[in-house]
Amino acid sequence: MSKKSVLIIGLVWPEPTSSAAGTRIIQLVNLFLSQGYTAIFACGASKSEFSFDLPAIGVTEREIKLNDSSFNTFLQETNPDVILFDRFMVEEQYGWRVQQECPDALRILDTEDLHCLRHARQQAMKTHSPLELFTDLAKREIAAILRCDLSLMISESEIEILQEQFRIDPSLMYYLPFLEEELTAKDIQEWKPFEEREGFMFIGNFLHEPNWNTVQILKTKVWPELRKKLPQAKLHIYGAYASQKVMQLHNEKDKFYVHGRAKDARKAIAKHKILLAPIQFGAGVKGKFIDAMQAGTPAVTTSIGAEAMRGNLEWNGVIADDPFLFINRAVQLYQDKVWWFRAQQNGVRIINERYGKSTFTQPFIEFLQTLSLNLTAHRKRNFFGQILLHHTANSTKYMSLWIEEKNAQKV
Repeated sequence: MSKKSVLIIGLVWPEPTSSAAGTRIIQLVNLFLSQGYTAIFACGASKSEFSFDLPAIGVTEREIKLNDSSFNTFLQETNPDVILFDRFMVEEQYGWRVQQECPDALRILDTEDLHCLRHARQQAMKTHSPLELFTDLAKREIAAILRCDLSLMISESEIEILQEQFRIDPSLMYYLPFLEEELTAKDIQEWKPFEEREGFMFIGNFLHEPNWNTVQILKTKVWPELRKKLPQAKLHIYGAYASQKVMQLHNEKDKFYVHGRAKDARKAIAKHKILLAPIQFGAGVKGKFIDAMQAGTPAVTTSIGAEAMRGNLEWNGVIADDPFLFINRAVQLYQDKVWWFRAQQNGVRIINERYGKSTFTQPFIEFLQTLSLNLTAHRKRNFFGQILLHHTANSTKYMSLWIEEKNAQKV
């Protein structure tokens, strides 16, 4: 019996050292590899020096072109059993070609987070207006979800929004959080103790707007007040793709240190006492908190920051939306060893009970097997998705073919 194959079409080449999105896609690659799939990763973007070495883990890489029929030929040659779109924009770009060449392949969308939710929250904050979910971006993202056989969701809160606000059928969604190694007693023993940790910290990819906004909040609102209460404390900022506007916030006199990219996020977090993250908008599940829990570092954040991360468990630190409360609780946690240790232990429970990969891998693979066997019936139940696929495929197809023809004329 031949091996099953999965084709992952990436928006970008994954960079797990730069972002949680990069970590997520590598976790999915490893999940399929662990189940004996052959894996191909195809991408139309340029690589960077931080792109993950996929061939080193046994994945075939393929550079592809947007709006080019060579992709159809590639699909015919590979004929994968499963096709995974890395974010809805990728499904928009390549979905019609996939449907044309591989109609029997299982089409999966990894949402990463709900882009329309994150964007709506950002707009509501900037304009001081009520949250408006029903935007053009939402139309595009929901259409991609409906056109796929299954969408992987990283946040239970987002599943709720899709069901209640957009009336998405639960059979089209599957909850698959970050897939983490469980923390052992040995891991915990190796953590730096309370006394050896220094200062506060924040980490985040600066291409991601919520992270840049958070650093501005830290610089202008949180740190000036927090420093008055803890004059000896320092705040360290780390993050990939830090532009000049980020780096110029560095001020040693104010003990506000901007370091740029961390070679190893968890090692950087593990040196410090508390992760400070007054996140004002965003969606999905935050990789920085997963890293903090894996490094034994408590976190102080907002309800948006901690959204969908802990279930019914106690948070590994403080959740506070009021700025005054946020600062005062951060000071208390910084000084109270007993509370700090309890917060650290809460993080261990959250990782092991909510993100342990051994809990999620087998049920997911079994679900895919069942879905593959019943794909025709599944698609009939999602008839609105088939309608969208028919019309969108045709409209996108002709636009894409027109672009392809124009490109050919330029040569």
